[in-house]
Amino acid sequence: MMPAITGRTGIIAHIGVPTESFRAPLIYNPYFADRGIDVVVVPMGCEAEDYPDFLRLLFRLRNVVGALVTMPHKVTTARLADERSRAVEICGAANAVKREGGRLVADMFDGEGFLRGARAKGCRVEGAAAIMAAAGGVGSAIAASLAGAGLARLAIHDTRAETAAALAASLEAHHPALTVETGSSDPAGFDIVVNATPLGMNDGDPLPFDASRIAPSAFVGEVVMKREVTPFLAAARERGCVTQIGTDMLYEMIPPYLEFFGLPTTTPDELRRLSQVAY
Repeated sequence: MMPAITGRTGIIAHIGVPTESFRAPLIYNPYFADRGIDVVVVPMGCEAEDYPDFLRLLFRLRNVVGALVTMPHKVTTARLADERSRAVEICGAANAVKREGGRLVADMFDGEGFLRGARAKGCRVEGAAAIMAAAGGVGSAIAASLAGAGLARLAIHDTRAETAAALAASLEAHHPALTVETGSSDPAGFDIVVNATPLGMNDGDPLPFDASRIAPSAFVGEVVMKREVTPFLAAARERGCVTQIGTDMLYEMIPPYLEFFGLPTTTPDELRRLSQVAY
């Protein structure tokens, strides 16, 4: 049972379009109810053209704790913020906003979620070499977090050469010790292989990498959440690789989200347990 919403209830807005696929309310709200935290996550479908005005007005409400931001607003959020984390500066996108002293503070937790999940499975990032497909919002965030964790070498493959080059330049500016390459999609010789594309959401999608070229010792991560084991992950598992499903990243990013909003935090396992019980 969800507790009653009262005049004291804090609101975390979950902003994006379309809202029908949002999972955050199904994970956060059971946790808040279990802990007796008087906060609720509310989906808010806001169109791109309305978003800048809406975000500013939203944070004029007294009982707004913060906002979770998803597509298509992550890049716009980074531009609207008064203060940005290093991850936001690198990838040019944000998925969390809060108010501090009248200023909007933005951060990005996609990459932190991926990193925490990888480390929980024994993946060593420090000094490792990684290859990533796609340099968009989520890919950029993962790249920023891996770089911040001590990654030694990163290869970025994106069909949009200018997008890959822009991310490479940003990473090199913030992490001069990191070797960044663009162009090749060959995963041979890499310790970490990341699919940050939507490939795998639909039947018949091509694989983002040639799985037969991935070393069995490599760690393989996925961002697609529509299905738990994508064909790419299935192929990697056949090679003997340790893998990470897309929803692992989602659950792992919630604890740092809670910390960002100044709320009591928890573990990914507890969040999984409570969301399964409630829904």
